[in-house]
Amino acid sequence: MPGVPSAAIRSLAEEVVSIARSELPGLEALIGFLEGDDTEFPSLATALSAASAMRTERYELAVAAGREVSAPAGPAAVVVPLLAGPDSAQTRHVRQVVMDAGNTAELTDVLGPHPLLAEALHVRLSEAGLARADRARLFTVATAADGIILATVGGEEAVQAAGITGMLLAARLAVPVMAAALDQEGSMTSVAEQLRAAGSEQLALAPYLIGPELAEGLLEEATKEAGCAAAEPLGAYPAIGKLVLSQYTAALGIPPQQPQGAPSF
Repeated sequence: MPGVPSAAIRSLAEEVVSIARSELPGLEALIGFLEGDDTEFPSLATALSAASAMRTERYELAVAAGREVSAPAGPAAVVVPLLAGPDSAQTRHVRQVVMDAGNTAELTDVLGPHPLLAEALHVRLSEAGLARADRARLFTVATAADGIILATVGGEEAVQAAGITGMLLAARLAVPVMAAALDQEGSMTSVAEQLRAAGSEQLALAPYLIGPELAEGLLEEATKEAGCAAAEPLGAYPAIGKLVLSQYTAALGIPPQQPQGAPSF
């Protein structure tokens, strides 16, 4: 988990895990934080140690019970970063923790770009009254935006990746969508000006972020800079849990419906 640990962030992570577990009953999952390390908010390193200990304990119990079992092989855990798009600083940190843990875990890619994230962005915009909820039914919203700023963090690499999901969102909404970096000075203003120059009069900001990676006050500053309203971050939208599970099963080479013993984070 990126970001400063808090009860709200832990609750979000637990909800994502619950969604993944509903798709794959029996899934073992632990939550590890990049910042902080205590009983309530264990670090990723602590979580990896716990996963390795769990696997060793299961093996020893099986041997003690007289069962014929092979020695543990493969990763003790699959680490799934709870990030919608690339963030080199965050992923570098995660990768270093995984490397320091030895050959006990496998690290997956971030969750996006992906069509399910475009769906989640659409829903968050419609919940805020900033987009039509259903094009097929021509459901109209008086405040619906005619131009969307897809806000991300992680610099230019993140902006480019967000742009891919942005194209999918644009197809859903039939309005222009452009990505901008919340952590790059002038990026938000520049994109807002480009959209307005192209004819968009009512803009909306859609955070291409799950939530924990969003520094306090950053979204509020961005909406002022762009001069528009914003939807909520993706949060624990069902698609997030499904994508976490998809990364987990892909890393182990198993179909989603088959439970396995390696916890995900």
